[in-house]
Amino acid sequence: MTIPHHDKTLRIRAQGERELVITREFGAPRELVFAAYTTPELLVRWLGVWNGWKLDVCEVDLREGGKYRWVWRNADPSLPEMGMSGTYREVSAPDRLVCTELFDNPWYEGEALSTVAFVERDGVTTLTVTMRYVSQAARDGVLASDMEEGLRPGYDNLAEVLATM
Repeated sequence: MTIPHHDKTLRIRAQGERELVITREFGAPRELVFAAYTTPELLVRWLGVWNGWKLDVCEVDLREGGKYRWVWRNADPSLPEMGMSGTYREVSAPDRLVCTELFDNPWYEGEALSTVAFVERDGVTTLTVTMRYVSQAARDGVLASDMEEGLRPGYDNLAEVLATM
């Protein structure tokens, strides 16, 4: 498969008082990107998988009102597992996905709302994730974290997974 030329830059920016916007392009049709974003067998190959971490629990009930549950564990047993869950509020394949996000051991206040848009042009899909937090302080805390350190390798893994589909 020939991968269309695209910008592999991960962009994270604040928007308004409570939102973060994350964008990244992938050289694949949006149907494939949506499938990789929502199919457990594909998620375990890329989501948060880096630096010894693997997605050990990946449960997805992909429907409005359905729930998901993800738990990451590290090869280093001294590191605690990290779990999160949420509820799908909108599932509009392959255009849009809206869900809540709550970590088992929250490192920011409240539950976040994630809106994921998949926009394709000339075989390149722009993935735009808009995260809305309960407060500006929560958003700013996430923005100041090392979130990019985990997102970048995960999205690089996603690009590799897409190349095999």
